[in-house]
Amino acid sequence: MASDLSRKADTRQRIVAATVTALQRGGLPPLSYDAVAQEAGLTRQAVRYHFPDHEALMVATCDRLADAYRAALIENAGRLQGPHRLDMFLDFYFDLLDGTPKPRDDAAYDAMMSLATRWPGVRGHLVGQYRLLGQVMCHEFRVSHPGLDLRSAEELSWLFVCLMYGHWKMVATLGVSRAHNRVTRAAMDRLIRSYCDNAAPMGQIDQVWETKA
Repeated sequence: MASDLSRKADTRQRIVAATVTALQRGGLPPLSYDAVAQEAGLTRQAVRYHFPDHEALMVATCDRLADAYRAALIENAGRLQGPHRLDMFLDFYFDLLDGTPKPRDDAAYDAMMSLATRWPGVRGHLVGQYRLLGQVMCHEFRVSHPGLDLRSAEELSWLFVCLMYGHWKMVATLGVSRAHNRVTRAAMDRLIRSYCDNAAPMGQIDQVWETKA
């Protein structure tokens, strides 16, 4: 029984990995069960057996994309403390961290964003992932800059995620020069300094990272 469960889990991971590759190669459309099956070296029926619902496959794919970031950050964060951790996070997300490149997954994330407009499961997972990233960055901002209050750090976390995501849409999706990585990374330092120099947060909404009803 345990071996059967293990084989099923391995096959599911194989399918999800193939889905990421297929999305990177062809985007949306024309992702199909046939494309995933061909990439995984499986039959279409095998893919549908493990993921009879297309949305469930995309949700699992969304989680796999996030896992790649989590693994890279855990590996690097454990060796650092204090302000060096914040620099590591920022350098990583703008692909400037020596020895640990940012995953090449932008086409897959573009597809996830497209699917989020019609699939609540995908949208919910993306919101959760970006909110979690925001919470981690909020913590790192406050550790590196103890003078920041919680609200200021939360606002900075929101601005970081928005800036980072928009940056990669321009660079990875639209092909603007990757030399802009350093421009956007430096802009984050300017944003941080602006909050440190002016202690009052903007406070234009009740709760940072809240979603519409």
